[in-house]
Amino acid sequence: MSAVVPIKHVTVVGGGVMGSGIALITAANGYRVTVVDLNEQVLAGAQRQLEKDMKRTAMHVSKGDKDAAHAFFAEAWARVSFSVDLEKSVSSTDLVIEAIVEKLDKKQALFKALDQIAPAHTILASNTSSLSVAEIGSLTQRQDRVGGLHFFNPVPLMKLVEVVRTDHTSSGTVEALLAFGKSLRKTCITCKDTPGFIVNRLLFPVTSEALAMVERGDATPHDIDVAMKLGLGHPMGPFELMDIVGLDTIQNIQAERQARNPGDFKPSTLVSDMVKQNKLGLKTGEGFYSYK
Repeated sequence: MSAVVPIKHVTVVGGGVMGSGIALITAANGYRVTVVDLNEQVLAGAQRQLEKDMKRTAMHVSKGDKDAAHAFFAEAWARVSFSVDLEKSVSSTDLVIEAIVEKLDKKQALFKALDQIAPAHTILASNTSSLSVAEIGSLTQRQDRVGGLHFFNPVPLMKLVEVVRTDHTSSGTVEALLAFGKSLRKTCITCKDTPGFIVNRLLFPVTSEALAMVERGDATPHDIDVAMKLGLGHPMGPFELMDIVGLDTIQNIQAERQARNPGDFKPSTLVSDMVKQNKLGLKTGEGFYSYK
């Protein structure tokens, strides 16, 4: 394996909430960033949201000093570009962070394509929250340069990043991902490529039981959230958290769990019904709570 090249240019594939958040903190901390999405409408939305969030970040960093905020924004925004051309975007990148839909076949197809068009030194990282990183990168010829970089939503505010190593990830790749995460002012932890990694492995039983309690009529989402916050000291309850994550993402995670454990896990009918009604949480203005 060749030496790990210092990360200077980052490509984020996926212009959704997570991809935009990752791009924001990456550009704000001095990296050149290209946001790629094949859907031009999604990419345009990402550009508008990222510009708005970058201005807010600039004001926060500058503590209200308008001149300093303007300078910070101008410098950071100049480091960001947007593209629908995947091949051109990754032709000179050092790190690709995948943040597309939480479906294994989609991610595998993307990593296979990235492996063929990205430079040999480029690290391929997935922001998956529940899928196997090894399986995502299994079709590549650079499995030593495949790892997980699991950010949490909202990315600018959440301080944790899980750096996930597979059995094939080299120590150099892990060190590069840890250094990158720390350079974004995040606290990084490492873990093996196990289902749910650390945080979601512990969270799954909580959200599953909370949903089951509501489906049985034991308690309301509001009262369960209050119980978790005031009784266990959690910063937010499971239903508030699911609204932020997105119920479509929750549904995809549950479908993956059922596929792996068909006899031990059954997806929530409540979540399925809400997704059908487009009540996906914060991003659609309504989920377990209304945000309109």
